[in-house]
Amino acid sequence: MTFTDVLVKIDDFVWGVPLIVLIMGTGIFLTCRLGVIQFRKLGKALVYMVKNEEDGIGEVSSFGALCTALAATIGTGNIVGVATAIMVGGPGAVFWMVLAACFGMATKYSEGLLAVKFRVDKGNGRFLGGPFYYIENGMGKKWKWLAKLFALFACCAGALGIGTITQVNGIASATKSFFDPNNEHLVSIFGTEYSWATVAAAVVVSVLAALVIIGGIQRIAKVSSIVVPFMAIAYVIICLAVVIYNRERIPEAVVEIVQSAFGLKAAAGGAIGAMLIAMQKGVARGIFSNEAGLGSAPIAAAAAQTKEPVRQGLVTMTGTFVDTVCICTLTGLTVMTSGAYDYSLANNLEGVEVTAAAFGHGLPWAYSVGSFILMTALAFFAFTTILGWDYYAERSLEYLTDNMKAVMVYRWIYILAVLIGPFLTVSAVWTIADIFNGLMAIPNLIALLALSGVIVAETKHYFNRLNAGEIQEHKPKEKNRKK
Repeated sequence: MTFTDVLVKIDDFVWGVPLIVLIMGTGIFLTCRLGVIQFRKLGKALVYMVKNEEDGIGEVSSFGALCTALAATIGTGNIVGVATAIMVGGPGAVFWMVLAACFGMATKYSEGLLAVKFRVDKGNGRFLGGPFYYIENGMGKKWKWLAKLFALFACCAGALGIGTITQVNGIASATKSFFDPNNEHLVSIFGTEYSWATVAAAVVVSVLAALVIIGGIQRIAKVSSIVVPFMAIAYVIICLAVVIYNRERIPEAVVEIVQSAFGLKAAAGGAIGAMLIAMQKGVARGIFSNEAGLGSAPIAAAAAQTKEPVRQGLVTMTGTFVDTVCICTLTGLTVMTSGAYDYSLANNLEGVEVTAAAFGHGLPWAYSVGSFILMTALAFFAFTTILGWDYYAERSLEYLTDNMKAVMVYRWIYILAVLIGPFLTVSAVWTIADIFNGLMAIPNLIALLALSGVIVAETKHYFNRLNAGEIQEHKPKEKNRKK
C-alpha cells in the first residue's frame, strides 16, 4: 500500500458518514432553534449584503469581508465538484446539494454571529476572530486546547495545498490545455521539461498573488470585492445562457434530478441504495463547496466593520446562498440541459471534462470558445481561492503564535508554494488538504452546538431592538443645504 493509498483511506474516514451527519445535523438543529431564520430573513440579509453598516467597527466593510470569504469558497468545486457529484451520484446529487446548503445557511449565520461577538481588538484597527476565539472566549479558557487545535488544522489546510498548490495547478492545467494541448513548446527546468504555458501561468499567478497578499486583508478584501462579484455574475450569465438556449430540456432535467434524488429510476430493489449514493455525494459536495460548518468563513467575518453580530451573521449566510443555491444549482442545470450528462456517460468523461462538454455543446459556438470561457472561469475562481485561504491561514497562525514576523515569513512561504505548485504532483497534497479541512469542522461544530443558546439569545435581542426602533439600519442621506 502506497503513502497516497493510506492518505485516501484517512480522507475517506474523516469525510465519512459520521462527519457528514454531524454537519447536516448541526444545520438542522440550528435551523429549528432559530426558527428557519435563513428563509425568514433572507431578504433582509441580501439588503445588508450590499448596504454596509454605518459607523461600524472593523478592518473592512461587511461586503469586503463577505467577498473575502466568497473568494475562498467559490472555487473549482463550483465547476468541477458539481460535475463530479452528478457523474458519481447521479443527477439527484444536485437536489441533496441544495438541501444541504439550505440548512447550511443557518450554520453560516451562526458562525458569522459568533465571529463578531467574540472577536478580539488587536489594536491599530485590527480585529481577529473566528472559531478559535469563540471557542476560547465563548466556551471558556479550559477549552483553549480545542481552539488551538482548530487553528493548527486551519494552518495546515492552507499551507499544505488547499489554497496554494491545488489551485494554481488547476489554473496551469487549464492554461496548458488551451494554449499548448500537445506539449509542442517545452521549457527545461532542472532537467525536467514543462510546457511554456505551465511556466507562464506559474509566474503570472505568483506575481499577482504576491501583489495582493503582501498588502494584507485590506488589499485582499479590495481585490475580492471587485473580482468575486465580476466572476460570479459572469459565470452565472454564461450558465443562464446555456440553460435558456436549451430551455425545452429544463422540465426533463428537473424531473430527472428529483427522480434520481429519491432513487425512483433505479431498478427494483436498488432505489434506496441509489438514493443514499445521491444523498452522500450531493451533501458532501455541497459542504465542500460552501464550507458551512468548517469554520473558515467566520475568520473573514470577524474583520467586518460592524457593531452588530446578528447583522454580520445574516451577511455571512448569504455566502452559502450565492455559492451553492445559485452557482452550484446553475452548474448542475447547465450539465443536464446541455446534454453533457448523457454525452459524458457515453464517453466516460469526468470532472472538468463534463463541464467543458456543457460549455462546449450548450451554445451554438465553437467548442474552443466554450473551453476558453471555462479556462477563464477556472482561473478566476482558483485565484481568488488562493487569496482567501492565505488570509484564513495567516489569522490562524497569528492566533497560535501571536507573532507578526512569523506571519510575514508565512506569506512568502505561501507565495513560494504558489510558484512551485504547477510543477508538483497534487494528488497527495489535495488529499492531505481535504483531511485537514474535515478536521477543522469538528472543533467548530462542537462550539456551534455548545454556544447555540448564545446565538438564539443574541438573535432575539437584536430583532427586539430593531422592532422597537432602537437600531438605525441605514444612515439617512443628508440633504444638500444652501448656505
